[in-house]
Amino acid sequence: MSNAPPISDAPLVTILVPCLNERLVIAEFVDWCMEGLKSAGVTGEILIVDSSTDDSPQIARAHGATVLQVPRRGLGRAYIDALPHVRGKYLILGDCDLTYDFRELRPFIDKLSQGYDFVMGTRMKGHIESGAMPALHRYFGTPITTAILNMIYGTHYSDIHCGMRAVSLEALRRIDLQSNGWEYASEMVLKAARLGLRCCEIPINFYKDRAGRVSHHKRSGWLSPWRAGWVNLKAMFVFAPDALLLKPGLAALAIGLLLVVSLIAGPYSIGPFGFDLHWMLLGVTLATVGYSAMHLALLARAYYAYRPTWRRRVLDWFAYDRGMTLGLILITIGILTNLRLLIHWWANHLRLSEISYPTVFGLLLIVLGFQTITHTLILHMALFARRGGEETNE
Repeated sequence: MSNAPPISDAPLVTILVPCLNERLVIAEFVDWCMEGLKSAGVTGEILIVDSSTDDSPQIARAHGATVLQVPRRGLGRAYIDALPHVRGKYLILGDCDLTYDFRELRPFIDKLSQGYDFVMGTRMKGHIESGAMPALHRYFGTPITTAILNMIYGTHYSDIHCGMRAVSLEALRRIDLQSNGWEYASEMVLKAARLGLRCCEIPINFYKDRAGRVSHHKRSGWLSPWRAGWVNLKAMFVFAPDALLLKPGLAALAIGLLLVVSLIAGPYSIGPFGFDLHWMLLGVTLATVGYSAMHLALLARAYYAYRPTWRRRVLDWFAYDRGMTLGLILITIGILTNLRLLIHWWANHLRLSEISYPTVFGLLLIVLGFQTITHTLILHMALFARRGGEETNE
């Protein structure tokens, strides 16, 4: 057992790590952490968030760590449970299975000291020991999900699933983790991007499991990595759907409206290409789907409000009075446009012999008007609940 770690009443660093039945490696892990703190020349604490059924917590305490015992509710939940107990200004997160080298903490601490809010380790740019990372993860799962997140959120990571990462306590509180399971990893990365935190990557070493230890993925069965990948994708879509929906929604809405409006007067041709009622119905479909996607994206921006200006802009565009008025105007114009059709429908004993092009336009206005009203209601209901029922003037 090593010497006691350099702990003070206000440590600079908290090493915060979940633990689940790691009696084979937990002692050496705590010793690694102490060595890393000493080598970096900083004061720190080692906080183990434990849900074990073996004697891992007793071993960790014997080697100088502080242990917070919590029910087993997932990796993300472990970090959420531990947050009120953190005393350090900076946090270094990871696994206690000796696959990440906690003897090398200085690069993370240096980046945080330079003003970075979130520092990701990257195995892809560091050293991966032979046998440490299955080929499926190294060459397929991690690159694919990392590329998807980079494409959606405009980031430039090389390894979003690396468990060793560092973050300031202030930044972690702003991130406001909600995920209970594996998806916490993607939630942290994407929220850091959406919040405009100052982020960077540093290469790290990644080691294979010690002899006799079985990884948690293997303990959970062959489907576990696939489930982890799926829930990480879920986090990407749930916590910031605007990145996925806003631009495609606006494009679909614009193309749809262009098709519908251009066909109000009837069919036409451009060279060898003919545009008729079928194209108009395609336009209606694109416009309604695009309008719905745009609404959901704006709702997400206002609801999560990663940046306050986003919420203000959405509420300026869809203030309650404005949204309801616009919706009613669209519905009224749509009904008036179809008034002749309604009269014809009634006079022919609720039968229609044909549908005119202006009629389709009028129906689209009615649908868009209804969507505008429902979106405005849902937006203000969600924000009212989010703020705990506080009255607002928006």
